[in-house]
Amino acid sequence: MSRGFWIYGVLLVAIQGLAACGNNPVEDEPIEMAAGEQGAGDKLVVAFGDSLFAGYQLAPNEGLAPRLQAALKEDGINARVHNAGVSGDTTAAGRIRLSFVLDSLERKPDLVVLGLGGNDMLRGIKPKETRANLEAMLQELQRRKIKVVMTGMLSAPNLGADYAREFNPLYPELAAQYGAKLYPFFLEGVVMDKSLMLKDNVHPNAKGVTRVVEGLSPLVEATLMDNRSAVLEK
Repeated sequence: MSRGFWIYGVLLVAIQGLAACGNNPVEDEPIEMAAGEQGAGDKLVVAFGDSLFAGYQLAPNEGLAPRLQAALKEDGINARVHNAGVSGDTTAAGRIRLSFVLDSLERKPDLVVLGLGGNDMLRGIKPKETRANLEAMLQELQRRKIKVVMTGMLSAPNLGADYAREFNPLYPELAAQYGAKLYPFFLEGVVMDKSLMLKDNVHPNAKGVTRVVEGLSPLVEATLMDNRSAVLEK
């Protein structure tokens, strides 16, 4: 695991960044895209996560969803990426709202990018609860026959070795169990570069989001276009 994982973990515990974002009443609501969501694409992708997905403190066209949509378009994939990120969300909150979000869409998504769990870790929620919530969401997506790319998180070392032993394997184990694709760490290649981060040292700035998308988009593209893995399989 990269050194960036550990430094990111220390920063998270030090300032409680992701959890604190939930106190912002504006950021507590899913941020709908502006021009980036106009028009229907051949593919529909849902970015379902917390403040890292919601575009915290960024302009409407600078968050994960519009940048990912632009990257897909550049590579010849006509897709609409729907922003379903809510700052402060835990896996329990995501579990509650997942069906509502899916049911509110005009059609079934071709792919869900699932990125939750950082706030669970910050709040010291038991990893078995995080696992159960993530598994419930994966089961719901499996039931609906929707492909999934998971973005992972790692326990902060301040929480101790026992917590890390339970929390860290959640994403790779669940991805393997349910046939989901895994992007191991959302901020890989970003968190160590201050020029790519907001002043809170937790959230990426616009340039940082672009770097995240550079790493994430090939996996999203491959999953969208892979007809052999059409749905989650347990």
